[in-house]
Amino acid sequence: MSQDPVTEPLAGLRAQIDEVDAQLIDLLARRLELVGQVGEVKGRHGLPIYAPDRERAMIEAKRAMAQERGVPADLVEDVLRRCMRAAYTHEKSMGFTRQQPDLGPVVVVGGGGRMGALFSRMLTLSGYEVRVVEREDAPQQVAETLAGAGMVLVSVPIHDTVDVVRSLPQLPPDCLLVDLTSTKTEVMAAMLAAHPGPVLGLHPMFGPDVDSLAKQVVAAVPGRDPQASAWLLDQIRLWGARVHEIGAEDHDALMGLIQAQRHFSTFAYGWHLAHEDHDLTELLALSSPIYRLELVMVGRLFAQDADLYYDIITASPRSVALLERYHDRFDECLDLLRRGEREEFVARFAEIGAWFGGHAERFLTESRTLLAHADSTR
Repeated sequence: MSQDPVTEPLAGLRAQIDEVDAQLIDLLARRLELVGQVGEVKGRHGLPIYAPDRERAMIEAKRAMAQERGVPADLVEDVLRRCMRAAYTHEKSMGFTRQQPDLGPVVVVGGGGRMGALFSRMLTLSGYEVRVVEREDAPQQVAETLAGAGMVLVSVPIHDTVDVVRSLPQLPPDCLLVDLTSTKTEVMAAMLAAHPGPVLGLHPMFGPDVDSLAKQVVAAVPGRDPQASAWLLDQIRLWGARVHEIGAEDHDALMGLIQAQRHFSTFAYGWHLAHEDHDLTELLALSSPIYRLELVMVGRLFAQDADLYYDIITASPRSVALLERYHDRFDECLDLLRRGEREEFVARFAEIGAWFGGHAERFLTESRTLLAHADSTR
């Protein structure tokens, strides 16, 4: 029987590719081992796991090396960034270090929730004694758990936070009182009234399903005695997050745009899609990578807690007024199309582009990377 002139050479080439893939896996395993050793060194010396300057320089150097070897630089960067993401979630690489050695027990109110559990885990891995109480626990049990606390971290639903803060028993004078709520003005006022000691507001700008805090953002709102909470901000930076300090009023105003308007727009767009009565499978089949990514970002909202998003959208009394302004501007833009005003549309387009400035080109470049990744996951 004659051999297939296509199958035989393909089989040989595929075997060689499999061998190269096995070598790549061995190299990736070795890389993770080295990353773990780097994490241990960083942990001993209190260095953050995320070093943006080092990462940027390393990517640039490896892109240049790839170009010299005739390998697509974007391919090498994609592989390296994926390796770094895996490294940030590799527990040995996280370099957990206790920034406040003499701190008393940390009590997480709402530690059974997902965000409370995430911070409980990070604090425990960093060497702190962590205790957990829930809203439904008996007052006597709560008081006993809070006795001698060095920090109390409140992580409960937005609509319950102020009441929970007001219901706390008297805390030790030097205890640090912290919250994780996504609105700050009312909560900060409640914490400052309830506790005469140090107070700090935190807002993690991410969900509890993250594998690592590396490259995440945490908003920090100063309350009272900032020096007493500086160690916690340093601790969060060691975990790899970027801390952005901001006042409560400014925070809440910006969250209207970053959270309330964005989530409400997604809700309205999802409602519109559902009522246009087209098959989602067909939409996906015809989707370019950018539209598929848009559908993914819309659809993921509806796999989550509706009550949470209602609370986020309505948390600030200014949100409805902001959404009304958005509605008015949407109507103005729609009116351009009704009137067939091409030139005015182009002029408005240029006006918006001028507001984005140089960021527009940078966002275009960043989006190409995101779209390439979205296309590769189909």
